Amino acid sequence: MDVNLKNNISDLYSSWAAEPVDHIEILPAHGSERQYYRIYGNKQKAIAAHNRDHAENVAFLTFSKHFYKKNLPVPGIYAEDLSQNIYLEQDLGDTTLFSFLSEIREEEDFSQKIIDVYEQVINILPQFQITGGRDLDYSVCYPRFSFDRQSMIWDLNYFKYYFLKLAKIPFDEQKLEDDFQKFTTFLLTADRDYFLYRDFQSRNVMLVGGDPYFIDYQGGRKGALQYDVASLLYDAKADIPQNIRDHLLQKYIEAASKLIPVNKEKFMEFYNGYVYIRIMQALGAYGFRGFYERKKHFLKSVPYAIQNLENLLHSVSLPVELPELTSAWSHLVRSTFLRQLGDVNLRLRVRIQSFSYKRGIPWDDKGHGGGFVFDCRALPNPGRLVEYTSLTGNDEKVITFFKDKNEVGNFLNNIEVIIDQVIKNYKSRNFTDLMVAFGCTGGQHRSVYCANKLLEYLQKQDNIDIEVRHRELELL
Repeated sequence: MDVNLKNNISDLYSSWAAEPVDHIEILPAHGSERQYYRIYGNKQKAIAAHNRDHAENVAFLTFSKHFYKKNLPVPGIYAEDLSQNIYLEQDLGDTTLFSFLSEIREEEDFSQKIIDVYEQVINILPQFQITGGRDLDYSVCYPRFSFDRQSMIWDLNYFKYYFLKLAKIPFDEQKLEDDFQKFTTFLLTADRDYFLYRDFQSRNVMLVGGDPYFIDYQGGRKGALQYDVASLLYDAKADIPQNIRDHLLQKYIEAASKLIPVNKEKFMEFYNGYVYIRIMQALGAYGFRGFYERKKHFLKSVPYAIQNLENLLHSVSLPVELPELTSAWSHLVRSTFLRQLGDVNLRLRVRIQSFSYKRGIPWDDKGHGGGFVFDCRALPNPGRLVEYTSLTGNDEKVITFFKDKNEVGNFLNNIEVIIDQVIKNYKSRNFTDLMVAFGCTGGQHRSVYCANKLLEYLQKQDNIDIEVRHRELELL
């Protein structure tokens, strides 16, 4: 630690606490140039921040004092000396929302304990954006007072130059720029008269006695409500399951609706667009820190972000056509190289389905457009026998019928060998989705039985999620 900096921090602490510094602990640096120190005295302690970016310091201190007066959970500001680029703030401990969920998840997966804390955070967020955003001095915002077209284009170019180019993703630059302009024009039609936190993610929420406190909002500015909730729910390494994302988003809309009227349909029209731009901003940051600055730990987040991008591509549509940008996203999703960065092991989801060839082969609209379709029509068909006509492959009499047939057992054994090989390969490449479909004439007996047997076999494996759907039985 620089001697002059140490003396300046010691002087500032002593003038505030009326006691000398006992010792100073340097805290780990993260993704910014700011450096934090934990200061201990005999009776008091505080966090000292040193940041050479004067404008950023002014923004953080102004916002902190404003939010504190609004009784919002932020660190108290104890003292400041902006001539030396230092200030003292309340020590909120070391437990972030991310460290909390990581610890709990090792034992309990994404349990109710984690969901309860996220619900607390979700309930508080609109208070910052709406109540906290009123009469805030936006003139201190840095580098822009609003998340406007210029801010969005900066983020999109960050994504283009530090991720797409460094990851060697092909694109037509002019067509991509055209899509950037169309995309920003669409996003700018959302209501943007609220405080936009800008970097609202699990590492910027501290937990003190189970209560959330918000930090690192110095990049805040005016913007749309959708951006911050998208940032939290699509925080890459937090890896929130989609059903929980949907639940928390509903909770957020309910919380915001208590403060202002919220048209849910209108809100959702823009929400997915802000999810996309946040993911691109994050990928730009990972590329800059990881590919360009060679800080490899930032690359650990890339496979999670790619997984989020893949889920979006196959589950949502935007009300604006972006052919070149969509093509770039598709190239990212198909990249084995990007999925294998950072020694990350994503969970593979196997979707098993039975169907009738009379209604056509099911289309894989959620994965990579691949997978397997196995034709069960060469197997013995109990549907031709009167006593089985009203039964399905879920019924014990039908199950017993198939168990006695060696050709059925051999058929399934061969499939298990194939699927084992593919699952092993997909896991090594961090692919997250595999579809396996079984078809027969009516989709009632043979395909249902085979789908259930594969489910039974795969349930013995670790670190995969399995879904089963019997398409034709849904019509009975």
